[in-house]
Amino acid sequence: MAAMATDEPAATAKARDADFYAGYTRFEIELEFVQCLSNPLYLQYLASQKMLESEEFIAYLAYLQYFQEPQYLKYLQYPGPTLRALQLLQEERFRKDILVPAVVEEMIRQGFEAATAGMSR
Repeated sequence: MAAMATDEPAATAKARDADFYAGYTRFEIELEFVQCLSNPLYLQYLASQKMLESEEFIAYLAYLQYFQEPQYLKYLQYPGPTLRALQLLQEERFRKDILVPAVVEEMIRQGFEAATAGMSR
């Protein structure tokens, strides 16, 4: 009976998440969002909308650092760029620099080089 009581809150939370998040779990939504951070143009968009000036948003980005843990890392399609972006977004200087087109272009160039490394030409 005690085991049943322990399982009940988890089941309730999952059902609540599915209802609240339109059929998705909170983890699925966080995974989708964190993977968007691997796109330098999206980072620039967030900065242009002043999202990167919000202390609450910066705290949320810090919370998402849990994706570095192996049990969550395995779900990332692009772990390198995603985790690097999470790390960089903790730096105030980067949150300002990402508005500079040359910074975005360099991140795109580096990402392309990393993605195509080892491919024959």
